[in-house]
Amino acid sequence: MNPIERFKNLISVDKKDVYQLLIYAVLAGLISLSIPLGIQSIINFIQAGQVSTSWIVLVFIVVLGVAFVGILKIMQFRITENIQQKIFVRSSFEFAYRFPKIKFNQIYKHSPPELANRFFDTLTVQKGFSKLILEVSTSALQIIFGILLLSLYHPFFIFFGIILLVLLYLIFKINFESGLSTSLKESKYKYKVAHWLQEIARNHLSFKNGKLFDFSLNKNDVLVNEYLVHRESHFKILRKQFIQLTGFKVIITAGLLIIGGMLVLNQQMNIGQFVAAEIIIITIISAVEKLFYGLELFYDVTTSLEKLGAVVDLELEHTAENKTTKYYMDNATICMETKAISFQFPDSETPVIKDVNLQLNKGDRMLIQGENGSGKTTLLRLLARLLEPSTGSVFLNNTNIKKYCIDDFRNNIGVITIDDSPFEGSIYENITCNNPNISKKEVADLLEKLKLTDLIKSLPLGLDTLMVSEGKRINSASVQKILLARCLITNPSVLFLEEPVEKLDKISAEEIIDFLTNSENPWTLVVIAKGNYWKEKCTKIVTLENNTIKSIK
Repeated sequence: MNPIERFKNLISVDKKDVYQLLIYAVLAGLISLSIPLGIQSIINFIQAGQVSTSWIVLVFIVVLGVAFVGILKIMQFRITENIQQKIFVRSSFEFAYRFPKIKFNQIYKHSPPELANRFFDTLTVQKGFSKLILEVSTSALQIIFGILLLSLYHPFFIFFGIILLVLLYLIFKINFESGLSTSLKESKYKYKVAHWLQEIARNHLSFKNGKLFDFSLNKNDVLVNEYLVHRESHFKILRKQFIQLTGFKVIITAGLLIIGGMLVLNQQMNIGQFVAAEIIIITIISAVEKLFYGLELFYDVTTSLEKLGAVVDLELEHTAENKTTKYYMDNATICMETKAISFQFPDSETPVIKDVNLQLNKGDRMLIQGENGSGKTTLLRLLARLLEPSTGSVFLNNTNIKKYCIDDFRNNIGVITIDDSPFEGSIYENITCNNPNISKKEVADLLEKLKLTDLIKSLPLGLDTLMVSEGKRINSASVQKILLARCLITNPSVLFLEEPVEKLDKISAEEIIDFLTNSENPWTLVVIAKGNYWKEKCTKIVTLENNTIKSIK
């Protein structure tokens, strides 16, 4: 989808509001351009020395017209505010809904935080779109109505108006494609700078080192220079537009003044008509100037829409399947089976795992072990449906797992990956996600089982204690237990865990392992972990080697 199509789609979504804006713009334009006619008549009355009831009525009508235009502007202001709010709300929910559901192969080559930063382009669209619709429509109508009104004074103005419209078209035609292209390139390099600054912030402790600090500045210098090159290219287009605008204004102003003056001298226009015509001319020139500013704003809006499209266009996982699926998890019987599954990353020719055949039964405590790079993490994430196999199939209760509703499946499992971290919110929110079906007693019982009760009691705000991103205000061992609590609080049928106790001391780790592997707990467990204690407690040990299963004990 190109930028122009995105802009059209944006209009179609809010077409009711856009139509209202256009109607108000037409009314305001007609009234604004009728005011010079009223002024013309008032001047004619004054010249004739006639101060009558008609003169007073005309003054009243002109003042009323100004007031009514103001009222229409206020109504337009309300509509534009509605449009801005709708754009912001739609965009925020679009991002919030899409990010967790984007297919892995779609997001693999992107940086999710950098994509998330695209949301700030919503602000440009939010402010620019409504202003663009309002000002461009108003300006275009003022130009058309102004030319039509001028033509009433003398037929020659019709010819002049045609020339004006042709010049406008040529200016827009010459500059549009190059302006849009340079704007897109400028934005691309702007985001490269923003992404690098994000990297510096994320690794700020590392960049305290002198050599790394110098490297960060040098790389930033390179990226900024690249941005400035493309910004300058875009500026040249804008500069050319405004040079053309200046020339256009000079030609139009001089032409109309000369024509109007000659018509007055030839007594084909009176002074009142000349003054009214000049007011119309000034209105037309002002409208043309707004159109040019609108063109620059259009570049910004379409560029921002293109950047938002980088997220919106990414394919979501299993969208079609979810609409038609009739399969839901039966917690009473859980049997997962893989048939010759393999997986390789989009830019790789070598599979991370290959030809894996595995069976997981209800109540199993399965330990997946192997050397680094053997495919443990990939296998676990395939079982948890965080990834889809490149070849082969996964079956749940003898049915292809793709036929199961993915949302229902994920609601019935618990997952902890090595990438997990707390989100900004209270400890209680991090554990329950404000699920109303979870009681405080359930939370308290789970905290006791995970040996978190003493920690919560020691905190002044208890469960209301605020956690920041990555849980930096609380020690890493407690953070890991809180993530476990979040995973277990909904009583999942299957647990998929990556190194769930690696940050705990030996005694605490063994206590958690005893709890997780206890046969009295209803869940089925699949875990990636190191240590002999896991081997002692798990009922099934899967060893990977060279990206395939070496043994199952």
